[in-house]
Amino acid sequence: MSNSPMNTGDGVTTPIHPGEVLEKDFLRPFHLTSADLASATGVSLEKVEALLNGTVGITADTALRFARYFGTTAEFWMSLQFRFDLIREQQMIDSDLQSITPLRPA
Repeated sequence: MSNSPMNTGDGVTTPIHPGEVLEKDFLRPFHLTSADLASATGVSLEKVEALLNGTVGITADTALRFARYFGTTAEFWMSLQFRFDLIREQQMIDSDLQSITPLRPA
């Protein structure tokens, strides 16, 4: 499954949005549309499409519903979102992080 961040070859890691994993690893192989998924899980069509477009993330509610439907775990879906958020945030604040001096034991 495509849950690993992608290295672009120039040292930059591009986080993989959970919507991309949903589309490539679940919808396409099972020939499902966003409407099929929305209907089967009770997640609104608008939310499914926004997730596929990368404009919203996985919530606990969505993770539980997708886990039930696809036979995965909610932790799988939440982990995808966590990794995406963490990598993206690290890239955004990297210069701030570099200015922090780690605590050293006395």
